[in-house]
Amino acid sequence: MRPLMLQGHERSITQIKYNREGDLLFSCSKDQKPNVWYSNNGERLGTYDGHQGAIWCLDVDWTTSKLITGSGDMTTKIWDVEHGLVIASIPAKSSVRTCNFSYSGNQAAYTTDKAMGQNSELFIIDVRTADSSLAEQNPILRIPMLQSKITSMLWGSLDETIITGHDNGQISIWDIRKGREVNSVNDHTGSINDMQMYKDGTMFVTASKDTTAKLFDSESLMCLKTYKTERPVNSASISPIMDHVVLGGGQDAMEVTTTSTKAGKFDSRFFHLIYEEEFARLKGHFGPINSLAFHPDGRSYASGGEDGFVRVNTFDSTYYEPLF
Repeated sequence: MRPLMLQGHERSITQIKYNREGDLLFSCSKDQKPNVWYSNNGERLGTYDGHQGAIWCLDVDWTTSKLITGSGDMTTKIWDVEHGLVIASIPAKSSVRTCNFSYSGNQAAYTTDKAMGQNSELFIIDVRTADSSLAEQNPILRIPMLQSKITSMLWGSLDETIITGHDNGQISIWDIRKGREVNSVNDHTGSINDMQMYKDGTMFVTASKDTTAKLFDSESLMCLKTYKTERPVNSASISPIMDHVVLGGGQDAMEVTTTSTKAGKFDSRFFHLIYEEEFARLKGHFGPINSLAFHPDGRSYASGGEDGFVRVNTFDSTYYEPLF
């Protein structure tokens, strides 16, 4: 299981994502350039130049034709994946924390931070005919978050709902036709750093600062499983082929220098989806893991860390042997 080390970012990784086929891996970091890589050999295909600040989030649509990025420079940009050009740049009132294309790729959603007297807000835009005029158009839907800011966000089933995770641990489902909250739960006690959907959309896994990751039903928001660790969880991802969840975390970036790598704080930790038991750990990063993603075929996974590296690990044959 020799990992590929992808070295192209100057600062810590904020998010990584595979496209639908899994041949490309997109990464963004606190430097100003999202990168795209070939996932099978770790070769860098190119960068997307245009942002002026740290990039907090990115997503690629299912045809791998459009890329959306949200940045601390208070813009959301939509890019042409193939040519690396900006299709549209949408200004916001504060930095953009999360962004996602809908499953159909017809719409995109993004959320802004609570800062400078602005409330955190959720925006939905139509990207079917995205061009530079998108900056002047009004969003399809705009929902202000009055209680707490959104720290992670997913599209629900059939593009009819949006699931948001908040910095107070709340998870809410929004009906985007009616523009209102349908359901919310408070199973987490800390900020929700990451949410990732299972491949069939029936459930999603959350990663929280309260040291747990939890599995939720994506319709009812019922908490199905809890995966406990001793430190904040920054990212979690569900395997598409095995009953496995991988968790990555560490501690806050400012405490990193006081910790040795040997303490095992920066490992990827594998849990059994159903039995909630940890069965493996994988070392590698020199700092907390900020983002994890399983390859769509389930035979490898990628992790992006505070150290600025993206590591792609391919599983050995022993990984597929039954555990329990």
